[in-house]
Amino acid sequence: MKNLMRIGTRGSQLALWQARWVRQAIEKQWPEIKTELTIIKTTGDKITDVPLAKVGGKGLFVKEIEEALMDGRIDLAVHSMKDMPAELPHGLCISAVPERENPLDALISNNNISLDQLPRGARVGTSSLRRASQLLHRRPDLNIRTLRGNLDTRLKKLSGGDLDAIVLAAAGLRRLGLRHLITTVLDPDIMLPAVGQGALCIESRTHDSHTSQIVTSLDHAATHLSVMAERAFLHRLEGGCQVPIAAFATLENEQLALNGLVAEVDGSIVIQEAVSGPCDEAASLGVKLAKTLIARGAGDILERLKQNA
Repeated sequence: MKNLMRIGTRGSQLALWQARWVRQAIEKQWPEIKTELTIIKTTGDKITDVPLAKVGGKGLFVKEIEEALMDGRIDLAVHSMKDMPAELPHGLCISAVPERENPLDALISNNNISLDQLPRGARVGTSSLRRASQLLHRRPDLNIRTLRGNLDTRLKKLSGGDLDAIVLAAAGLRRLGLRHLITTVLDPDIMLPAVGQGALCIESRTHDSHTSQIVTSLDHAATHLSVMAERAFLHRLEGGCQVPIAAFATLENEQLALNGLVAEVDGSIVIQEAVSGPCDEAASLGVKLAKTLIARGAGDILERLKQNA
């Protein structure tokens, strides 16, 4: 058995936390395996002054890492699942999805006040069209400001007075020991999460049975099924960062419930539906939900946004 495993990751504080967590889990389960981290800078890391929707979408944070995986420079990649495009390159696969952290979004405000308590015209920072559209749907008066950069950069813009509040994934804050900064975790009725939010993606080469055997032990079946349903929904809608799409699946007693939405960027229209069914039909439930939203007009929104992107 090959005793060195090279793990590819971005170099952000959160990405390194995630990769180190996977590293420790592998070495605990397989003490004979040694691991090393390979830090790879992605296009998304290099372009920090332009909204994601204008520079190419989800693949920005994974493309260079996937190239390293395909050409053999690394043996596996650790990503945030929400950064993964709906379709993977030929020859790569999602080999494991560890148990999900809190999948919801978190509001952090300067005065520790809730979303509904923010004053009219409050400046709220986010880099996500999904978040912006849902914020504006609930509070059309808010002044949404583009917010890019690593976690420290975003928090400094808030504390420096440039913004009144920011919205971030609760999972990242919790993983980095910053949950005390959270003003409130936003209920999915207010802010439906991104596809795969809170989950990690361990990606490997399709025919690398050695790596697959090792990382399979990190897989969490309920999370994997939930993410599979969400990603099938995203894939059917052919969505990315250029369009406001959200989905969140939960699994209970072998039944999977999936909620999804498509919105106008300004929040004026939000089309939302839910489906449920047996967990072994996760992917088909995602497709079913997407078709339902398309029939209700989501397809027209998506097509128009893609043409204007």
